[in-house]
Amino acid sequence: MTGYLIRRILQSVLVVVLASFVTFLLTDLLPGGPARAILGPRATEQQIQEFSHANGYDRPIPVQYGIWINNILHGDLGYSVKLNQSVGALIADRLPKTMVLMVISIAVALVVAVPLGIYQARRRDTLGDYAVTSLSFLLYAMPGFLVALLLVLVFSTGLGWFSPTAPQTGDVGQILAQGNALVLPVATLALITIATFSRYVRSSVMENLTQEYVRTALANGAGDGRVMVVHVLRNAMIPIATLLGLSLPSLVAGAAITESVFNYPGMGYTFIGEAEVRDYPVVLGIALVVSVATVVGSLLADIAYATLDPRVKYG
Repeated sequence: MTGYLIRRILQSVLVVVLASFVTFLLTDLLPGGPARAILGPRATEQQIQEFSHANGYDRPIPVQYGIWINNILHGDLGYSVKLNQSVGALIADRLPKTMVLMVISIAVALVVAVPLGIYQARRRDTLGDYAVTSLSFLLYAMPGFLVALLLVLVFSTGLGWFSPTAPQTGDVGQILAQGNALVLPVATLALITIATFSRYVRSSVMENLTQEYVRTALANGAGDGRVMVVHVLRNAMIPIATLLGLSLPSLVAGAAITESVFNYPGMGYTFIGEAEVRDYPVVLGIALVVSVATVVGSLLADIAYATLDPRVKYG
């Protein structure tokens, strides 16, 4: 296990380096270069040359990338010209807000999806199973912004139950205190996640219900509830533990769309806004953080798989 973890960590570092280099390269290949993109079309050639020299954009790409990585290793993610603050401070302010949204959404999704998947597996090929499956497919096929807009139209504009915008200011504690404003953003992410997780739980529970150990437990007098909770559920949750780590990129992408619709000041909203105004230090910094989070999520998924399933042995 230790040797496997070392290999996976080294692979993860390589993936992060490659992802960061590709992102860095794409910004350098913009028409006119990063200086022209940041300063805008009205900037003179002299202004562009001075800005490029001051920020090192006139050096070879490998040199620029090496300087950027060296700065990151020393805790310097760059400086936002548009927002007039360091990228590190910006991410430190916005990342906890996105984490709040994602953690609550995942928790809600699991609380709903696991019982729903178990119900479908135990009532498979019935009207209830078909109804839940149809709804899951519908939610899975719908883009996140459409789910968000429909929730706003029904529960905010129509019924007036919840705020159409997410909490706008404050730290994590203040955001959590504004529960009414968090309901629709959380529901948007949770509904899409439920549609995915419930299908995996259904398939996994159905597969485990046909295993020999289930028939043995029932033959020994164990009740259906005990068999489901003690024996089936643990094995059925193994794919979900893996899915949680591997679905992190899609969750981050969904959070970006949700934050934009509800004007929530998190990482996704910041990334889209700064990309539109071509604030590339911020774009690079957030892309790096997301890359690291994705790789870490994949690594944690592998560890969870080995922990939950004792049959898995890593050489």
